[in-house]
Amino acid sequence: MTQNNNSGSLPAYIKISEVIARRINAGQILVGDRLANERTMAVEFGVAVGTLRKALYDLQVRGLITRKHGSGNYINKSSEATNVYSFFRLESLVGAGLPTARLISIKRQKKPPNTPYFGPDREAFRFRRLRFLDDIPAALEEIWLDGSIATTLNKNEISESLYHTYQSRFGFWIVRAEDYVTFSSVPDWGVDQFGLRPGDTAGYIERIAWANTGGELEFSRSWYDPSVARYVARIK
Repeated sequence: MTQNNNSGSLPAYIKISEVIARRINAGQILVGDRLANERTMAVEFGVAVGTLRKALYDLQVRGLITRKHGSGNYINKSSEATNVYSFFRLESLVGAGLPTARLISIKRQKKPPNTPYFGPDREAFRFRRLRFLDDIPAALEEIWLDGSIATTLNKNEISESLYHTYQSRFGFWIVRAEDYVTFSSVPDWGVDQFGLRPGDTAGYIERIAWANTGGELEFSRSWYDPSVARYVARIK
């Protein structure tokens, strides 16, 4: 597994558990399937067996796998199980892919007049990020978090998974989201590493997200490269 030098990078065992969780959600591994043995999986992800076992334990605690002594680890998908990327709907064209992100900027400012309601504060934290799938640049993200959550934030407090940050730093989590998917032009703050240039047509997602506290707290815009990723929503 490629190492991310970002100080906000998720621990390796969480990344592994997220890869497996996304494969389950993508239907690449099915309920009742047995995972490969631990040594084989450790080689696949390029980690020590101890790290792989931490990932498996994390999946077990969350109800996604069942460990049968002397037999192995089996998929046991729970309808109540959640993962860091439960609401992440972009997948690579060849599989689910592991999402990672690089923070471009963070700024507290007044909410733009053209955004929907997403919390009581007049200001919000604006995050701009480059999103990767399996280390390939896939999307630009602009995420707005209502300013009532905190007075200040700095880069060192932000994990590459904002939803992980929401839980660990602020004690709330996202429970519902509405997505509106269409096409739009890449914004002028796009970075060279992203495959599309400012003004190019990209897949476009607007999202409003609700927290467990009962109200809307987040609004986001995402521009994704259709040659790298696709938006997937599965109906269960």
